[in-house]
Amino acid sequence: MGAMLLSPALAGTPLTGRAAEAVAALGDRAVLCDLYDEAGAPVYHDIAGTTPHEVRELLTALRRLPGPVLDLAAGSGRLTFPFLGLGREVTALDLSGDMIGLLRDRLAAAPPSLRERCTPVRADMSDFGLGRRFGAVVLGTTSISLLPPGARPGLYRCVREHLAPGGRFLLTTVEVDPAADGTDESEILAEGCSGRTYRMIERWSAGAGTRTVTMIPADPPAEGPVTVATTTIGVLPAARLVAELEQAGYAVRSLTPVPGGGRHHDVLLEAEALS
Repeated sequence: MGAMLLSPALAGTPLTGRAAEAVAALGDRAVLCDLYDEAGAPVYHDIAGTTPHEVRELLTALRRLPGPVLDLAAGSGRLTFPFLGLGREVTALDLSGDMIGLLRDRLAAAPPSLRERCTPVRADMSDFGLGRRFGAVVLGTTSISLLPPGARPGLYRCVREHLAPGGRFLLTTVEVDPAADGTDESEILAEGCSGRTYRMIERWSAGAGTRTVTMIPADPPAEGPVTVATTTIGVLPAARLVAELEQAGYAVRSLTPVPGGGRHHDVLLEAEALS
């Protein structure tokens, strides 16, 4: 019998290479899920808070931009809480009810001074209306790559409608360097906030528009189910993103490399909506 499959979205994207071998070794104990669904959300939350470089770059940019902040694809609050730590009012928007649930749980345990300045909203970042404007709209964690090309114009339109005069759209994307290791597949060990270590296996062929990322516990228990979280993410080079933003009526004011290593090189873009 094969691994249990929880997420219908995974049915058309069978695992290959090292990820497939790891799942086969687990046998019936492997529980496949999407990284952003109910079973995968805790894995994403565990690993997302361990990369501080992007957070520092975004906080530096936000200190120059007054007013409330809209945090798109906020997830469980990886960026939301640092933004609240600046003393800002933050609206945290995410499509996933599971992620918003994790964020609400974290807010419930937070001091009232933080909790009262955060408004979680479940909505689609490519089609939303909040009836207010923000000094900064942030789309971090390279989440722009989660949107297919046909959905990105809606994102750009909605952001324009929610930016205050002089406000900025801050977003990150990832450059993938195929020459970094010369293969279609890479693997690193990633430690989560919980102390658990995961095998992060990525498969991407040079020129392909998507990459597949799979998270597997590096030291799975000897018995019982083992969560294997996987997802397919778009690859959106910075140059293409700049062109899309300019076509949508933005001026890109800066591109800042985010420190990192390996085959990934994140870039922070700061864009202003032109009148």
